[in-house]
Amino acid sequence: MTSFISAWIWSERFWLPENVSWADLERPPAGLEYPRLQHMLCHAFPLAVGVLVLRLFFERLVARPCAHILQIQAGAPRRVQPNAVLERLYQSNTCPDTRQLEGLSKQLDWEERKIQRWFRIRRNQDRPSTQKKFCESMWRFTFYLVIFIYAIGHLWVSPWMWDTRQCWHNYPFQPLSPGQYNYYVAELAFYWSLMVSQFTDVKRKDFMIMLVHHLATIFLITISYANNMLRAGTLVMCVHDASDVFLEAAKLANYAKYQRLCDSLFVVFSISFFLTRLIIFPFWIVYSVLFESWQIIGPYQAWWLINGLLLVLQTLHIIWFYLIARIAVKAIFKGKVSKDDRSDIESSTDEDISSNGSKNCQTSKLRDSSHTGVLNGDTHDH
Repeated sequence: MTSFISAWIWSERFWLPENVSWADLERPPAGLEYPRLQHMLCHAFPLAVGVLVLRLFFERLVARPCAHILQIQAGAPRRVQPNAVLERLYQSNTCPDTRQLEGLSKQLDWEERKIQRWFRIRRNQDRPSTQKKFCESMWRFTFYLVIFIYAIGHLWVSPWMWDTRQCWHNYPFQPLSPGQYNYYVAELAFYWSLMVSQFTDVKRKDFMIMLVHHLATIFLITISYANNMLRAGTLVMCVHDASDVFLEAAKLANYAKYQRLCDSLFVVFSISFFLTRLIIFPFWIVYSVLFESWQIIGPYQAWWLINGLLLVLQTLHIIWFYLIARIAVKAIFKGKVSKDDRSDIESSTDEDISSNGSKNCQTSKLRDSSHTGVLNGDTHDH
């Protein structure tokens, strides 16, 4: 039964061009090597554990001292007065409505304003410190920078970077180079580590979206390695890593309260996002996978799947750029990305709280949904 399911999942008719079998890829010419999925997975899983351990040491020995130098303190939040009734409701509803506030006021013999203040402080108590978000962003910034530099160094001397038709000549019988292997293993291990650390990192509004994103990324890396689409795969990964470097740098500047640097880096990120994901990716890489591969090797079943996923990804790029452009325009013409927007910390005074029980919660939701969440670390971008 297991062999039947495995044969169905890894059907040669689906994943490989016509007249090509998995056995053909297991017998490379002397002195050459073709990708073997089992080989990569055997290295990627232990390396993912190593990445998690390395991250712990990096955040403690590098990122945290940098945060102290920049005077980014952990900052212990104000603690609420313990109350079992309010805590029980908070676990199911962090923003009680007017009717609930009235009921709690009668049950506890508290003023509604006092209950509102308790919930506001309790929400702030769960919010991560700026130092924690700074350390997470510094880790991602370091990885993206190092892996991008490595990718450029490998691809710069690769003929398929300058002539994308080289991605399909003699496909899938293309030898595996050490640079390709290292790049793929590093990326796969990193995304496996993100899958695990997402459950312990700062909880963000897009938790489920990013969980699906990480799974999809791992799936694409795995299948492109398995059917030896490494040349196009390395180009795709490199293009996506490029703009992420500037986004994480902008977040670091934002946490350190260097507003002008933050604004400048975000504009640079916007430009790099536009060039890499709306120009280079569709007109260079997707064009090659869609049209040049059709001309050289012809379509096969997995070809339709891979191109469909790339087109869906390009649609997301367009949507993301629209949202990013709005922030960049604000940075250019108003001179600030996030300073004049609502902070992700609720710090309004008691006098700011109206008698309407839902007003404070509505304000909180506006904070969370504001586009500055990108820089405050409330959402990811990939």
